[in-house]
Amino acid sequence: MKKLFVYFKNYKLQSVLGPFFKLLEALFELFVPIVVGLIVDKGLGAPVNGAYPNADTGYIVKMCLLLVGFGLFGLVFSVTAQYFAARAATGVAADMRKDLFKKLQALSYKDIDTLGTATMLTRMTSDVDRFQSGVNLALRLFLRSPFIVFGAMITAYFVDPASIGVFAIAIAALAVVVFAVMFICMPLYKKTQGKLDKVLLSTRENLTGARVVRAFCLEDEEKELFDKRNEELNKGRKFVGAIAAITNPLTYVLVNFAIIALIYSGAIRVDIGNLSQGSVLALYNLMSQILIELIKLANLIVTVTKAAACGGRIAAVLDMQPSLTVEDDCQKETTGAFVRFDNVTMRYNDEGEPALSNVSFAVNKGETVGVIGGTGSGKTTLVNLIPHFYDVETGDVFVDGYNVREKGAQSYLRESVGVVPQKAVLFKGTVRENLLWGKADATDEALWTALKMARADEFLLEKQGLETPVEQGGKNFSGDQKQRLTIARALVRKPEILILDDSSSALDYATDAELRKGIRALNTTTFIVSQRASSVRDADKIIVLDDGKTVGIGTHNELMQTCEVYREIYFSQYEDGGETV
Repeated sequence: MKKLFVYFKNYKLQSVLGPFFKLLEALFELFVPIVVGLIVDKGLGAPVNGAYPNADTGYIVKMCLLLVGFGLFGLVFSVTAQYFAARAATGVAADMRKDLFKKLQALSYKDIDTLGTATMLTRMTSDVDRFQSGVNLALRLFLRSPFIVFGAMITAYFVDPASIGVFAIAIAALAVVVFAVMFICMPLYKKTQGKLDKVLLSTRENLTGARVVRAFCLEDEEKELFDKRNEELNKGRKFVGAIAAITNPLTYVLVNFAIIALIYSGAIRVDIGNLSQGSVLALYNLMSQILIELIKLANLIVTVTKAAACGGRIAAVLDMQPSLTVEDDCQKETTGAFVRFDNVTMRYNDEGEPALSNVSFAVNKGETVGVIGGTGSGKTTLVNLIPHFYDVETGDVFVDGYNVREKGAQSYLRESVGVVPQKAVLFKGTVRENLLWGKADATDEALWTALKMARADEFLLEKQGLETPVEQGGKNFSGDQKQRLTIARALVRKPEILILDDSSSALDYATDAELRKGIRALNTTTFIVSQRASSVRDADKIIVLDDGKTVGIGTHNELMQTCEVYREIYFSQYEDGGETV
């Protein structure tokens, strides 16, 4: 939580001026009961038969104008304080969101898998918003309310020293109530925010997977799951809300008992002439101010408690260190191989089974490598290790003679590797904007060249070309069109290493063959992950995986002779030399 205070360094002035102007407002507010008491004692004078024959109208008017002046000054100071507090709170929240987004971009695939998308969205939105509200309220009231409470107590001492005991007892009792509620609620608010993560997870999964849910007629089951998680959140918030709600009635009861005690003792002392009526009225108003401020303070503590819980969750993300290992530069190896795996073992969870076990192979520059195997055999895992998306558990991965964990290899990998993931992801905007992700300064000619190579130029010419709009997730394109556009995006970069992770599954066989032929002409080192034997058949080298282990490496003809797993895959798709329908 202390880590979050660094965000106030750019808003020190606003963080000081906000409370300062609020204290000035409070100072003028403390003068009001004194002035009202003076109006009663000096302005009205002593009553005679229920009337005030000795009333000083001029004095009353002067005091009333003074009250109006206090009100105007208080208004100006209050608005000024709100302005500075809002600037500080929104600025802190904006910087926090920026750093959160930067942190999320720096996390490895493993970290993102562990953290979860719903959790990250909650941190960026709900948690930051609650923290911003807490900061805004704290800057305005955290000093003001205690200042009024203790200021009213001190003022009451000068008005009537005998009444200070009532004020001290009331304030002590109220402090116990407020802080007890705060310490009880803080962990409960943190727990309810965790339940909010689950509600958001259900919402996100059902929005992104709506077609799948309806295809399997699981709407009722998903509704039940959502209702269950929503009800858990509802119950949690009701419970903590009920505890927090105790604060206001207890505060009212305690302060009203104190007011009764003041009025009772004050009335007796007025009768015997030890206390004036104006003093009793001033004491009543001072106690009422304490009541109002303690209610504000109670609400502030509830809000700050929520903000503190959210701030702790935000700090936990900001404190996360990327799990990817980056080592100091080492001497470049001259192995002759452009990409090399040396006895690589990798697992996603420390306690889980290895996704890859003792994988070793070497690839020369310009070769096309096919990676094939059954579902869950580790194909995607293997190619994700080349750009260092995950760390290996044991062994090493080398690219162009550098270990991918080295600092010097990081920028090279980001600039020289083009990745087309399994799921075709497009972003809202235009086709041009999506393609420029591959290379920001690419010319239109380069973009069209990449589109032609990916066989995506034809359907774009029928639309608006490079200015064709892309809706969120590319939902205005078919599956094969999205795949072609994502392939074109990678080709714009003219990468030295191109990774196609089952990225042509939606393409027909003829288009897939044309695409592979065009990519081979680039003379780039290409890794083709595919379930289709036809997609990897012409590769210079085929790596066959089974349950995370390499069971065969070689050309198509070699594997047909030596690898049973490859033969099974091939004959499951081809029969008598022809493709099975």
